[in-house]
Amino acid sequence: MCGIVGWVDFAGQRPDEVRPLLEKMARILKHRGPDEEGFYLDHLAALGHRRLSIIDLSGGRQPMGDEASGAQIVFNGEIYNFRELRGELSELGHRFLTDSDTETILRAYLEWGPACLHRLRGMFAFAIWDPSRRRLFMARDRLGKKPLYYWQKGNLFAFASEIKALLELPGVERRLNPLALDCYFSLGYIPSPRTIFNEIKKLPPAHYLLLSEGRLEVHRYWRIDFNPQRRSPSEALSEFWDLLREAVSCRLISEVPLGAFLSGGIDSPLVVAMMVRALSEPVLTNSIGFDDPRLNELPVARQVAEHLGTRHREFTVRPQVAEILPRLAWHFDEPLADSSAVPTYYVCLMARKNVTVALSGDGGDEGFGGYTFRYLPHLWESRLRSWLPLPLRGLTFSLLGGVYPRSARLPRPLRLKTFLQNLAVSDARAFYQDLVWLPEEIRQQIYSQRFRRELAGFSPFEIVVPIYQEVEHLDPVSRCQYVDLHLYLPEDVLVKVDRMSMAVSLEVRCPLLDHRLLEFAATLPLDLRVDGKRGKLLLRRAAEEVLPPAVVNRPKQGFSIPEADWLRGELRPLLEKTFEDVDSLLWGYLILPRVEELWRRHLSGRENHSVFLWGLLMFSLWERHYLRAEGLQTETP
Repeated sequence: MCGIVGWVDFAGQRPDEVRPLLEKMARILKHRGPDEEGFYLDHLAALGHRRLSIIDLSGGRQPMGDEASGAQIVFNGEIYNFRELRGELSELGHRFLTDSDTETILRAYLEWGPACLHRLRGMFAFAIWDPSRRRLFMARDRLGKKPLYYWQKGNLFAFASEIKALLELPGVERRLNPLALDCYFSLGYIPSPRTIFNEIKKLPPAHYLLLSEGRLEVHRYWRIDFNPQRRSPSEALSEFWDLLREAVSCRLISEVPLGAFLSGGIDSPLVVAMMVRALSEPVLTNSIGFDDPRLNELPVARQVAEHLGTRHREFTVRPQVAEILPRLAWHFDEPLADSSAVPTYYVCLMARKNVTVALSGDGGDEGFGGYTFRYLPHLWESRLRSWLPLPLRGLTFSLLGGVYPRSARLPRPLRLKTFLQNLAVSDARAFYQDLVWLPEEIRQQIYSQRFRRELAGFSPFEIVVPIYQEVEHLDPVSRCQYVDLHLYLPEDVLVKVDRMSMAVSLEVRCPLLDHRLLEFAATLPLDLRVDGKRGKLLLRRAAEEVLPPAVVNRPKQGFSIPEADWLRGELRPLLEKTFEDVDSLLWGYLILPRVEELWRRHLSGRENHSVFLWGLLMFSLWERHYLRAEGLQTETP
């Protein structure tokens, strides 16, 4: 994996004068590419690259250029079908000087232009400067596994793998985007194209950007098509195995040590099972456990490793959360309220002791219907709503939902407040109410008047619901998956995986997120995704063929931490320091006494506001790095 930076200045520049700034931007991304650095400058453009060497160790240096056209590329990612494309391009007359996937992208662009993206299979973010056309071409992969940010002011357009590199540029203002902040408090992440900074944008997944003098265009080049089709379980299973075999095999190309994450679920074991079949030597697997029994999957992972015959490595850690959270906040560049970043960081840190590339099971839940805690209630509620006339349920259930208590002490079957509120509204509104972490009534209580004025009536509802409505003709589970593949997966899960793996210079590859496999999954009928109790039914059928029955039937625990208890325990001083910090920007947007009341209720155990409070803490840590420069680093902390 790598880090890329650069800019185009149509007003012109002197390369010798701007090179120190380019080097500074690149070196702040050293964690993404510790092995090499490279630079290209001309009178209009500057490109910088930090390299984590994986393929063509001697010949894959970047920036990489084409002598005939003068085009230059900087690239972050892996193209898994580059050898097939190389053969096709060679037949068309292209002469290759390296054995790298980087050169394949460059020559594919020279041959097909932006249409080359349809031929790429992999994870990528790249920029190509085409001096003959005075044009910059940038693109991100279909799911957004690799990040790409940009900033424009006048004649100057700059880009980077991480926001922290753009902040090195003179003139970049660190003014917050209030709409992005609302999304953060409500969802726990900030959807593309917004970022926490008003002037900096994310290039969305599955999009490319063309910049020429006086004109910037952003285009979508791929969209997943949810179109469930009737097929037998045996037919679907056969097609799944073929696609998974291909997705795993093409991700085994590496000139450095390669292994896999192994958890106690079924997703990563399925990937490892395919690796075992494809490789002649035992697969190196890595599992992590914690001293908290709620977080320890080591016994199950060990059972899978023994069954598959892998070279298994286990690590047991006690997370030093208060110690590492400031470091994680620095790596994220903008606030992210996903507490599972902590175990993700540790599993990457431990795996890096043995391998440079690790395959993971990410994507199984979003692609194959695994989030049953949201998907199944939404399915049942949708059916109930279709049976009851809107006037009746709107009045009745809104009144019941309004008076029903919200309490973490109630048994789970009696936590009916959200259920009652959902029955009173449309499917789209109910989905949104399930998705947001910050209930609307609390949002209204804690937002300051100033914040509400700046929002001018905006709500994250405006971002989520249009995506949901694109597939409103489909079944409720498909709608949920469609939104997750467009929002939660790329803007939360994959951001977390990218930053935590790059923090330790580890490349993570995700076969279950192969776009061909996801396109297949989007055609599965509902009865091959979920039933009345479980999800990922097709993956479970596949797992039955290669894994022990006890593993297949065990509910996946997943990477998470007991943040509610930790906030009441070792993180309490860190969070209370946030409340005491009257100069924090938080208290211009939130009403401090009302937030403190939420904190007191959380401490009492009557209510659980851990997700919002975790987000509050992460914002505070982020603010100290990026707005106050308290301990702001010039390289990885």
